[in-house]
Amino acid sequence: MVWQQIYDPFGNPVLSTLMAAVPVVVMLAALAFFHVKAHLAALLALASALLISIFAFDMPAGMAGSAALFGAANGLLPIGWIVLNIIFLHRLTTENGSFKVLQDSLARITDDRRLQLLLIAFCFGAFFEGAAGFGTPVAVTGAILIGLGFSPLAASGLALIANTAPVAFGALGTPIITLARVTGLDEMELSMMVGRQLPFFSVLVPFWLIWAFAGWRKMLEVWPAILVAGVSFAIPQFLVSNYHGPMLVDVIAALISMACLTLFLKVWKPATIHTSAALSGRVDNSKVDEETVTASAAFSDQARPAVMRAWMPWIILTVFVFAWGTQGFKNMFDTRPVIDPVTQSAKLDPQGKPVREANPIFAPAVTFTGLHLQIEKVPPVVAAPKAEEAIYKFTWLTATGSGILLAAIVGGLLMGYSIPQLIKQYLRTLWVVRFSLITIAAMLALGFLTRYSGLDATMGLAFAATGIFYPMFGTLLGWLGVALTGSDTASNVLFGGLQRVTSEQLGISPVLMAAANSSGGVMGKMVDAQSIVVASTATRWYGHEGEILRYVFFHSIVLAILVGGLVTLQAYVAPFTSMVVGGP
Repeated sequence: MVWQQIYDPFGNPVLSTLMAAVPVVVMLAALAFFHVKAHLAALLALASALLISIFAFDMPAGMAGSAALFGAANGLLPIGWIVLNIIFLHRLTTENGSFKVLQDSLARITDDRRLQLLLIAFCFGAFFEGAAGFGTPVAVTGAILIGLGFSPLAASGLALIANTAPVAFGALGTPIITLARVTGLDEMELSMMVGRQLPFFSVLVPFWLIWAFAGWRKMLEVWPAILVAGVSFAIPQFLVSNYHGPMLVDVIAALISMACLTLFLKVWKPATIHTSAALSGRVDNSKVDEETVTASAAFSDQARPAVMRAWMPWIILTVFVFAWGTQGFKNMFDTRPVIDPVTQSAKLDPQGKPVREANPIFAPAVTFTGLHLQIEKVPPVVAAPKAEEAIYKFTWLTATGSGILLAAIVGGLLMGYSIPQLIKQYLRTLWVVRFSLITIAAMLALGFLTRYSGLDATMGLAFAATGIFYPMFGTLLGWLGVALTGSDTASNVLFGGLQRVTSEQLGISPVLMAAANSSGGVMGKMVDAQSIVVASTATRWYGHEGEILRYVFFHSIVLAILVGGLVTLQAYVAPFTSMVVGGP
């Protein structure tokens, strides 16, 4: 029996919206105000969502349980799988001392903490966002910043702030590609539109990052370097997104930005060197929960072979992650040609291309039968009733985490580890991140439950009822989606269709508002529990997720409002409407 979602169970939109928001409030309040551990806060929020979905929104209990299990599975693979294996690699490099050498080599480019932050958190992090996404950049850059001597709060919070402007084009353009599929809008037009919104913030975010770290005056001291990093990222971001497509935007922009900043620092130095790694203007007593590695002041020119060995596992990681992110690699293992039983040759589609099907060996599909096609989204969230799928693809080989694991094994063997030592380190890593994995699974369970129960749509409809202010609130809807799910891709799946339906009803460009969902969503990346858990795990500051949330929340909401302001200008102010692709 098919169950149709109910968006106003109380016959009062305000009361229904408030009830739908309870799980989010429970989670945020538990983390930020009651200092509850992240895994417990996520479980409390999940429990409240189950109760509200079943008893307030009349969702069948079996469907609610299946939705939560479906979400938990998606939390462990791919997200938890990435976190586990990137921390494994980090521990391997820390144990044998090569991570310390890597930190020294980065410090040698510049002794200034502001410029180190710019190079690592913004430029280097953007590359990993473009290649892999899903928590990888925060995990890598957070670990490096801790090793350079940044406090856990600084390393966590600043890595999260930096990982914003590249997010919409992360994982080789996955959020934009997915947005095009769920909305039926042209992928290139969406890429162009996001590419006309985010470059402004690609210039702003580096300034914001250094201001958040060192304060206004210290930020102005290094403004030329910040401008170089931001502009050299923003221009390629605009050009590639508008003239090539969404897949390689971040990878190309990040490589150019890293190269430009590194070359610029060879000919320019700040008047004063900022050596403090502490956050400016606030008491920061955060300390790592276990032993940390600090970069040594001395660095010998004879250490070049050691530097190459130190960078070797991370270079291997880059190669593996990039290969794992390509669609060609995924197609090679996740699908296989459909063979015609008569001709015994591959079937061809009308365009003459081979028809492919899921490969049961490398991508077995698990159908949640009590959920799959048993729930319908209905108007006004969608134009016509639409059944929701619930098929879990266990892509155990092509998942990004698998590429990271293989890179860690190859790098570990080349670093001199034996197989028994690698197994021992892996088991230790699994123990270290156990609570993080529970949190990620619970958070994705919550996100999927809100999606299948319609709680997210109820909150979305409240935003959609704002009329002339919809460009602002529609952008904030994207922010809410990422804050709930931890993924710009998931937010686009949740609210992409709603954005199109509502914008067409209001006479606003659907391309503009669908893109705004993704662009606004990037600013929610720093406050979602999943990203915060990744940050706390990478910086070994377990159990302090609430402090990280309180630190980044202001930055997240203000930046999201600024994105909404730009979208409003694009919608209504003549000089900006020329930026709208496919506009009215």
